[in-house]
Amino acid sequence: MNNFIAYNPTRLHFGKGVVNTMSKHIDQKHKKVLLMYGKGSVTKNGSYNDTIGQLKKLNLEITEFSGIKPNPLASDVDSAAKLGIENKIDIIVALGGGSVIDSAKITAICIKNKLAAWDVMKGKARFESAIPLIAVLTLAATGTEMNPVAVLQNQDTKEKIGFGHPAVFPQHSFLDPVYTQSVPANYTAYGIVDLIAHSMEAYFGKGDASLSDKFVYAILHEAMEFGPALMKDLNNYELRANIMWAATNALNGITGHGRITGDWGVHGIGHILSFLYDTPHGASLSIVYPAWLKKMKERMPERIEEFGKAVFGVNSPDKTIEALESLFKKLNSPINLQEQGIGKDKFDEILNLMNKNNANGFAHKLDDTDRKEILEFMYGK
Repeated sequence: MNNFIAYNPTRLHFGKGVVNTMSKHIDQKHKKVLLMYGKGSVTKNGSYNDTIGQLKKLNLEITEFSGIKPNPLASDVDSAAKLGIENKIDIIVALGGGSVIDSAKITAICIKNKLAAWDVMKGKARFESAIPLIAVLTLAATGTEMNPVAVLQNQDTKEKIGFGHPAVFPQHSFLDPVYTQSVPANYTAYGIVDLIAHSMEAYFGKGDASLSDKFVYAILHEAMEFGPALMKDLNNYELRANIMWAATNALNGITGHGRITGDWGVHGIGHILSFLYDTPHGASLSIVYPAWLKKMKERMPERIEEFGKAVFGVNSPDKTIEALESLFKKLNSPINLQEQGIGKDKFDEILNLMNKNNANGFAHKLDDTDRKEILEFMYGK
């Protein structure tokens, strides 16, 4: 096991009605809040009214920024930051899923330090702090509610990348599974795929960490037990709660302690699909992960087999991949590009951007030939 520091300052509030305690946890020194959210779903699930009610209790001056997209844009963050600076915002409340909270994290940095979003994402800007961030989660998927990482894309540079800094851990995150009951079946499935993929990215990273491996197994067993059941009963509160908590734990640090790094190559390839075709993040991962494993079984058959035994009860890399594909099918998430409506005429376009952006992992490096073979597997080779 490698040396590590375990640190997570986010205070997470979980369960029915927890947002109704928000006003007790925001420091009264704050005067002006930027409320960031996506489109209309927050008004339908009740989270908007609940959150506004809490902010009004504190007599905060509320400025709203809406319209954050599922694959969030650096340009929208710049617009939100400009609004925040003009209105002298001193705290942000992010209401939504991963795209909203990720956007709010970088906005918090940009307001505090008067920076451009993409300079932050590319590591070109120096800063030490951000204005405080409160998160109200309405989609179980990314784990961003309890970590310091954000992902944005840039339409001009044709990149979708991640960035992390301790300054953007949410101070408080409020997770009420009731808000996720209105999430449609497809995005419910994509969220479950996302938590599966996050766990696997940690597992196939560098370094040996026995307990972290067992955390991965436990999270995946939760996904296998409750995910397909939830797809048949979308209004079930207990199923929603189990998946929501599993998604948080898949990326709040516990699966990575003792490792050198996770891999994240599958995410790097998936981001290409999201950029080019606005493919939902989870859908990109269910397409890429089996293809990536088909390539990686040449390099680490024992590790894949170990994973298959612990998670699926199978005894070979091929059966592990088949079991993973079967799980994705049960969730009605695509396992190849054709199922997502991306034809073979797009092969060169995808490959060129994969190579241009050097889509890669930290533990398992890919060259142009590797990426081409993985793309062939993504088409069902």
